[in-house]
Amino acid sequence: MDNILATLGLCRRAGKLICGFDAVMGEVKDNAGKVGGVLIASDLSEKTKKEVRFGCSKAGVGVTEIPETLDELKQATGKRTGVFAVLDDGLYGSIIKNIH
Repeated sequence: MDNILATLGLCRRAGKLICGFDAVMGEVKDNAGKVGGVLIASDLSEKTKKEVRFGCSKAGVGVTEIPETLDELKQATGKRTGVFAVLDDGLYGSIIKNIH
């Protein structure tokens, strides 16, 4: 398992991960200050990516597309979704630094 998936699993176990489009967008809208950033899967539909980016932009929350697919993310988080909010700046930072 790569570093991104391992860190996402850690976030989930620590209660610092929100999974799913509706839950994430609700958190971004209502509690943007608590959200370190939002992650989207590489194979998420372009329409959904656009909606996530628009909602996060309005709330001032960063969005990062990660190279992992929906199926790979399901193995790490237990939920087949391509939209995640990380509720910790440090954990979000450690995920996005592993992308480049």
